[in-house]
Amino acid sequence: MRTLIEQAREAADSRAYYLSLFAALALPDICAAMSSGDGQTNRNRYIAWFDEYVAPKYTVGPERVPSLSGADCYYYRCSILHQGSSQHPKSTYSRILFVEPGATTNVFHNNVMNDALNLDVRLFCHDVCDGAVSWLATAEQGPEYQANFGRFMQRHPNGLPPYIVGVPVIA
Repeated sequence: MRTLIEQAREAADSRAYYLSLFAALALPDICAAMSSGDGQTNRNRYIAWFDEYVAPKYTVGPERVPSLSGADCYYYRCSILHQGSSQHPKSTYSRILFVEPGATTNVFHNNVMNDALNLDVRLFCHDVCDGAVSWLATAEQGPEYQANFGRFMQRHPNGLPPYIVGVPVIA
């Protein structure tokens, strides 16, 4: 799990923004599944995980109005991972716009502009990874995580007998 989180961060830091964004959007699903009794995730589990571990960082104005809820992130995740679109008909926003870091000396992050939400892609990815690290500190001690971890995709540096031996395998 830590390797996945680390690689999502590395992708964001190395300007592999599509990959880091896809990983960040998948992490709440994975974390929610790893914490569940049946090892599965669903819409409600994704939303609850995101609302607990990431959404508190996304508020705007002095009233701290929520700007990115678990539901909106879930809708965005569905549209981007399944259709390659930044728009979802059920989202609060007409679209979510990610600004690439370094394109300007300014940082554009967590801004609601008319009917769109603007986020800095690197900051967003790091926020989700931070949420996953926070979740993992507690979750990995729990029985659900322990039961599900055996099925989690991992790197096996010397292969995975009896299938492949002597070379690294991800399985």
